[in-house]
Amino acid sequence: MRASEEACGIGNSVDNICRLSPDLLAEACLHILIYLQGQGRGVDSAEISDRFQSAGVRVDHEALQSIIRFLLLTFRSAGKSNISGDELVSRLEDGSSKWPKASLQVLHRLWTEHGASVHAQQDVQAIFSIGQLVDMQWKLSMAVSSDTCRSLNSPYVCLLLKVVEPSGHICQRSFEMTIPQFQNFHKQFKEMAAVMETV
Repeated sequence: MRASEEACGIGNSVDNICRLSPDLLAEACLHILIYLQGQGRGVDSAEISDRFQSAGVRVDHEALQSIIRFLLLTFRSAGKSNISGDELVSRLEDGSSKWPKASLQVLHRLWTEHGASVHAQQDVQAIFSIGQLVDMQWKLSMAVSSDTCRSLNSPYVCLLLKVVEPSGHICQRSFEMTIPQFQNFHKQFKEMAAVMETV
């Protein structure tokens, strides 16, 4: 085994992939490529696992996750670099000497068919890389006094937003609004929801 294989854990991933028939590898790759082209919500590892089991290939959860992670990173990296199928196969062979010819042929064929779409989708994501709102909490409070005013008695709304950034990190943002500001915010959210339902 090459030193780079051991350092990156590539050897185990390649070993697990080598256990797959070309047809099963193609199915797993298609799940991932559909996701990377923006046509799927994610990679359904349970569906891939069921397909492997029905074909008689037993893969434990950790090995399955290793296969999916390896293929995701490989295709994502190839998309960012905008490389050809030949270059992809060359990089894989440089990374490990264990690749069976049939597996490399499957990867070459699928990347040749789908690589341009993955690259285009990554360009779009780079332009529109914004966070995704995953949770929003609010509470109504009353400000009774401040440093400048002894008797404030003013209601306000405190919002806490949880956002997943493009990097995958979840961050929290909090801010306060007056009641009229919150009512305007609520109205704008309802308008956005109505527009999104028509898309």
